Amino acid sequence: MLYYAGGLLAASSAKAQTPRPAISPIMVKLSTFMSSAATATLPAEVVEKTRHMILDTLAAMISGSELPPGRFAINFARAYKGDRVATVAGSNVLCGPIEAALANGMLAHSDETDDTHPPSQSHPGCATVPAALAAGERFNISGRQFLRAVTLGYDIGTRVTATLGRLQYMFDSHRSTHSIAGTFCAAAAAGCAASLNAQQMRWLLSYTAQQASGTAAWQRDTEHVEKAFDFAGMPARNGVTSALLVQAGGTGVEDIFSGADNFFDAFMPKNDPTMVIEKLGERYEITRTNIKKWTVGSPIQAPLDALEILLKRHKFQPDQVKQIVVRAATNEAKIVDNREIPDICMQHMIAVMLIDKTASFKSAHEAARMKDPEILRQRAKVQLVGDEELERLMPRRVGIVEVTLNDGMRFTERVDNVRGTSENPMPRDEVIAKARDLITPVLGGATCTKLIDKVFDIENVKSVLELRPLLQKG
Repeated sequence: MLYYAGGLLAASSAKAQTPRPAISPIMVKLSTFMSSAATATLPAEVVEKTRHMILDTLAAMISGSELPPGRFAINFARAYKGDRVATVAGSNVLCGPIEAALANGMLAHSDETDDTHPPSQSHPGCATVPAALAAGERFNISGRQFLRAVTLGYDIGTRVTATLGRLQYMFDSHRSTHSIAGTFCAAAAAGCAASLNAQQMRWLLSYTAQQASGTAAWQRDTEHVEKAFDFAGMPARNGVTSALLVQAGGTGVEDIFSGADNFFDAFMPKNDPTMVIEKLGERYEITRTNIKKWTVGSPIQAPLDALEILLKRHKFQPDQVKQIVVRAATNEAKIVDNREIPDICMQHMIAVMLIDKTASFKSAHEAARMKDPEILRQRAKVQLVGDEELERLMPRRVGIVEVTLNDGMRFTERVDNVRGTSENPMPRDEVIAKARDLITPVLGGATCTKLIDKVFDIENVKSVLELRPLLQKG
């Protein structure tokens, strides 16, 4: 007994004398930046773009409440609602912040309405805004802090998967960049809402790295329900969970990005890990995020723009068309090639645009129309081609549409920067118009107007709880 006791004492003494591992420069810069974000001064253009992204995501949540994934999420939150702390949009449900983050995330990605960030191959808003809102309600933060939490979420999560390697990383590793980015986006936003200090932010990142998951199998989901969970519900839940654990006193690994078995060892990024802090505080990732003009999958955006331009310019009718050839980046084309869901099926949405001369939110979600004889007749004319030259331009999603008429006339249009991208942004009035189209059918025109006004005055809102009556119905 004395022998073993002596051994234990010696081991204990050695452990006590072992110095704590040094924190890497990456983690020092990252955690310091994150802890100061709640009170940081942001450039005016960043503040304005963040308002746009908040409104666009809230609109996606509200419109998503009436789609199958959204209805499922609301029913789930209602069944497991816990404490009445946080808001579930488009409903009368109040629940715990973790459940609210999950539900609102799924609402925000109930379809393809939400934003995209091409440099990271992610949809940051659908995880970031629900997480910031849920944690913000839990800690009763101001509108100003809410806005800064959202901005921070975009800055952190997107840099993580830009470092990993975006779309090629997803294809090579079979991991979902959307889920991983969203988890870090949500954690950063929730941590900012919880006012965590630098050390707590380091622990937050460690808890978050442990939860970073998701496989590219979401591409096989034909109902968009699991995809809503994979892209947004799970990441938002994970991020809020990390923040609440740390805020409650949970401790963790000081530097998950260096040392033994660190995040980069496990995930094997294609790029230099210093990309995680590249131009942090100088380049705001929210300014590189795209708002979707069309409520469809991102690879379909440019081809729809191109076909709309051709229809307006040449005014041909569907029966005059012999063939439509759509060219998109090779890997992007695979994602939207003859999919079972209307808003992520290239051939279907091109047929809809050809007949309707536009692609509305309603038409992009009419699943029954995928069996309509007229749609099928026009869809048979559409050929989707994966183009390696366009692949080399990624993450810029370029689309080329070539229309051949029955009389042999041929028209071609190339779109390099679809409306809503950072290179061709939608101004405030267009963002508002999209939001009205999504929100008014669910909450009514008067409430929609009040919500828009509140978002564009968010920095003067004393409590984020003021958003609740403008997000719910019933």
